Amino acid sequence: MVLQNPHGSDGDIFSLIKEISGRLIERRRRRDGVSQRHLAQAVGRSERWLREIEGGSPHSMIEDHARCAHCLRMTTPHLFIPMLAMEHKMAISRELLMQDDLWDLEQDMLEVVARFQAVVLARQARRSGHPDGSR
Repeated sequence: MVLQNPHGSDGDIFSLIKEISGRLIERRRRRDGVSQRHLAQAVGRSERWLREIEGGSPHSMIEDHARCAHCLRMTTPHLFIPMLAMEHKMAISRELLMQDDLWDLEQDMLEVVARFQAVVLARQARRSGHPDGSR
């Protein structure tokens, strides 16, 4: 299955993102032997709320998914890559997002961002007439 939004609403994509995220959060929680009660307490919410997150409730908020993921020491490309792709009308494979380890992809993306940032900073430094960007 491919996530894309040619004619559907943004809500449809966000619902799919939340569904995938909920499954990943539950899978990681179970793998690490963390109870729903413990994770809910760590996030400061109820077990019912966590069941909704893990169930992919379309009414949950993306930031709540990020909170759960971070409590489980997960990174969040499964949340942000599809949003970026949606904005650029690019299809993303659901199977890609369901991977447990997207570390290499994340590192590649961060390296691209770092290179771009270095170019922007160098350009600003040249404009200011200071080679190191200081004033």
